[in-house]
Amino acid sequence: MQNIKQIKIIFIGTPQFAVPALEALLQAGLNVVGVVTRPDEPVGREQIITPPPVKVAAKKYAIPVFQPETLAIESWAAELPSADCFVVAAYGKLIPASVVELPRFGAINIHPSLLPHLRGPSPIQYAILRGEAETGVSIMQIDKLLDHGPIFAQTIISLREKIGYKALHDVLATEGARLLVETLPKIFSGALSSIPQNDDQATYSKILKKDDGRVNWTRPAEEIERMVRAFEQWPGSWTLWPTEKQIYRIRIEEASISENEPPHGSPGHVWQEQGVSYPFVKTGRGSLVIKKLTAGGKKAVDAREFLRGYPQFIGTTLI
Repeated sequence: MQNIKQIKIIFIGTPQFAVPALEALLQAGLNVVGVVTRPDEPVGREQIITPPPVKVAAKKYAIPVFQPETLAIESWAAELPSADCFVVAAYGKLIPASVVELPRFGAINIHPSLLPHLRGPSPIQYAILRGEAETGVSIMQIDKLLDHGPIFAQTIISLREKIGYKALHDVLATEGARLLVETLPKIFSGALSSIPQNDDQATYSKILKKDDGRVNWTRPAEEIERMVRAFEQWPGSWTLWPTEKQIYRIRIEEASISENEPPHGSPGHVWQEQGVSYPFVKTGRGSLVIKKLTAGGKKAVDAREFLRGYPQFIGTTLI
């Protein structure tokens, strides 16, 4: 049998989520011969051309990096060194079957959910958004369908109360890296077989767009609070505050729930509970207590500080 550390791996990934997996492979002494990642992109208000986090990590370890504009096999595969296995973590595009079939071990993917639950591009956000009691990481074989291939291994993560996207992202990235290096040698040696997913149990997440973050105040407060945590990185949880002079865009950065409601006002009505200095917003059931917010694109501030500058916020209606 071939020495497992001689098996050639090409790592395919893009964002920060994939970096712990790449580093874990290298620290385990596995033979990563190249990295494929997305092209550099403009980032931030200044639109500064920025390399993906995986590229930055690969350069640190002097690993060759490939950044194809398209994954059409004829346009880039010939440039790659030969490989026995592709390892994929959050690349950001569907990888064609013609590509994943190239190496003898195929393409092994880290997916941050307990497949077949929450297939698709936003499983971390959806686990929080839906109030799941647990989520996890799956090591799976990629086939021609999205997140459909058979599973080699899974690990379960209990969702502690009120965890946000950023914290859960980091936990799942770390656990995915650990499970990957534990599982790959078993795959390479033939000691581990995969198990097909049960398609009847499949659920899905979708690509998140800016408008997905707009708060619908007719929803229950507990749903909106989960939304604030799920969307804390993108697209944010936002609403509009119309005033006589202008309409402010308010992004809610941190919130909690209250069962109390004002004696009057429709969903979106901003009010204050006696003895509490934070603003409350009436919802379809209960109220959302805003703890931290960003207004008009300025820096995030404690909501009590915001009220000192904008006391007229109380009594208005968010839309």
